[in-house]
Amino acid sequence: MMEDAVSAAQERTRSREIFALVYSVFVAGLCSIVYELLIATTVSYFLGDSVKYFSITIGLYMAAMGIGAYCSKYAVANLIRTLIGAEIILGLLGGFSIPLLYLAYSHTNIFMPVYAGLTIGIGLLIGLEIPFLTRLLEKYDSLRVSIAHVLALDYLGAVFATVAFPLLLLPFFGIFKTGLIFGLINMSIGLLLVWCFAPELGARSRIVFRGLSVLIIGAIGLGFFFSNSILKVWSNDVYDGRILHTERTPYQQIVLSKYREDLRLYLDGNLQFSSIDEYRYHEALIHPAVSTLVAEGRTDLSVLLLGGGDGLAVREVTKYPQVGRVTLVDLDPAITDLARTNPHVLALNERSLVDSERVRVINQDAFAFLGQRRTQFDLIVGDLPDPNNTDLARLYTEEFYRLVKSNLSPGGVFVTQATSPVFANKAFWAIHRTVAKVFGLAHPYHLLIPSFGDWGFSMAANPPLKFSGKITAVPIETKFFDAQAFERMSIFERDLRPDSMPSVSSIDRPIILKYYLEGWRHWGR
Repeated sequence: MMEDAVSAAQERTRSREIFALVYSVFVAGLCSIVYELLIATTVSYFLGDSVKYFSITIGLYMAAMGIGAYCSKYAVANLIRTLIGAEIILGLLGGFSIPLLYLAYSHTNIFMPVYAGLTIGIGLLIGLEIPFLTRLLEKYDSLRVSIAHVLALDYLGAVFATVAFPLLLLPFFGIFKTGLIFGLINMSIGLLLVWCFAPELGARSRIVFRGLSVLIIGAIGLGFFFSNSILKVWSNDVYDGRILHTERTPYQQIVLSKYREDLRLYLDGNLQFSSIDEYRYHEALIHPAVSTLVAEGRTDLSVLLLGGGDGLAVREVTKYPQVGRVTLVDLDPAITDLARTNPHVLALNERSLVDSERVRVINQDAFAFLGQRRTQFDLIVGDLPDPNNTDLARLYTEEFYRLVKSNLSPGGVFVTQATSPVFANKAFWAIHRTVAKVFGLAHPYHLLIPSFGDWGFSMAANPPLKFSGKITAVPIETKFFDAQAFERMSIFERDLRPDSMPSVSSIDRPIILKYYLEGWRHWGR
């Protein structure tokens, strides 16, 4: 009977140890991918160019994992102790990786070294995990079976992470909280291993590991509990004024701030408008094109606005009685909801998305909407964010403008914002050249917007219309725009003209992204 009881106890211990190791393998695969995605997403959020920084992150991560795996062969004595120590450090680094990146970006000049250090450090520790776990599982089964089980569970955890990250974690928790959550999940490995393998650790190691785990879990828990307050303080440091609204959507980070009378909207850290001077941008975007169509005697105009979910461009368009219907296509419903419900934005856009029966709002990708070719429009306006990542860069390509052209009615006009001819000169002229290639001719113009600087636009028509840079009259009341203003806006000083015309941007070769990032980086913006 005594032997049976001992045997049963040993079997329970063995089962518990196997479960702890199997759990560790699955969670290690889960956390490793999530950390990689979190770091790459955060860096591309701050610096743009998601392809570049995802590629660099993956490269650094994989190289560090390889070095970690290589170094694992030197760990011989008390493998379980070394693994638990690595997991505790990994939980600390992984859990606080995003807060550290936020802090480095907003308060230091060492963001890139911090980014590289975190990526390499986490990669090294993750590289140690799989060899250690494989060697530990070999105690319970053959090496052949152990490797198969470890890799299968690791890959399963990775698959779960890649599906959960965009569909669950980012929309519901955001980047900051997700990092803290997975730091806690990572810490659970260390705690479970300490409990299951306590006899192999010794009293002193158990006390040290449990104490460190409690301290780190407590710190991460406090970070999660106060995360909203921390993010609010961080946002106030980064953005001008008091934060009125902040929200992380599946598409972007939205921040609405106000300083005195200046209301500002930021998407992924990029300024979209300042209420002090946004009228200059939106009048320049809308009135040259609509005035041209009205001057031709056109009535019952159909207008398609791509982007501009804040309702400010709609405000300008609906001032014209000649406009019959307006279709606004904006990807993120959170933006159009903000424009319909936030009292500050409602006052600024004059309730343009709420009170006008002429306006219809569709929350859809602009590229996908144009590809459906539902109807044709007399005017199409590109009020889209700047091409600072690959997803946005495709909206400034030859293929996109061909879709625009196919959705224009005969004699229809297209106008797009085209970033700054000062800060991103090559990007501006690349957009203009791409529009001109598709439409045959295009007319560039620009103006000074104090909160943005010198800003540019490109206008074209189907069939090609040779714009003289002159408008006979503007039939509505405006704050600054008139026929004389447009004539001045059509003049480019010598230092704004390109020495040679930049390349056309395409889906296959989105050169616009390179031009844009180079330009703004040159000016330190």
